[in-house]
Amino acid sequence: MKCKSIYWLAVAMSLSAIGCDNTDDGSHVDPITIYEKVNGNWGLTNLKMVDEFAKANNIQPNEENLSTYFNYEDFKINFTVDEKNRPTSYEVTGNVPPLFAPKGYWALSSDFQQTNASAVKIYLYSDAQKTQKTDELRVISVPGKNDEMQLQLMRTSGGADFVSYVFKLNAIN
Repeated sequence: MKCKSIYWLAVAMSLSAIGCDNTDDGSHVDPITIYEKVNGNWGLTNLKMVDEFAKANNIQPNEENLSTYFNYEDFKINFTVDEKNRPTSYEVTGNVPPLFAPKGYWALSSDFQQTNASAVKIYLYSDAQKTQKTDELRVISVPGKNDEMQLQLMRTSGGADFVSYVFKLNAIN
């Protein structure tokens, strides 16, 4: 009789231990997209022009810091999204010579960082339907907790890159 009591006590304790597993994994949230990270106002901290031909052929100098030339210290860009974090428009402000269209609409080549190490691209459009692409920027440094982002604008001729502009930006709150 004592063995049966111990058996039933063990069964009851096992069942109560199983029933006590109230792990709260939280509620489901959507993953953070690059749209959410790019959204907002960005101020230029550095603008570098790279001679891609000279760089490929190991010719020095192949870079020039343009940050303080032509009022580029005034360069600011605002990327906006709608309530669903989908891209709407962008606008460049500051008295700077334009390297790409100063305002328009934008979209990303991917919502998330690529696993194959290729850069996500920001496609720039002149129309809200996003049918007339004017340029593209490569996101070479995705904003994180440090609120910095780097964009690269490539210029090509005959299929070969000959100059690029690297924008180092900080979030403006």
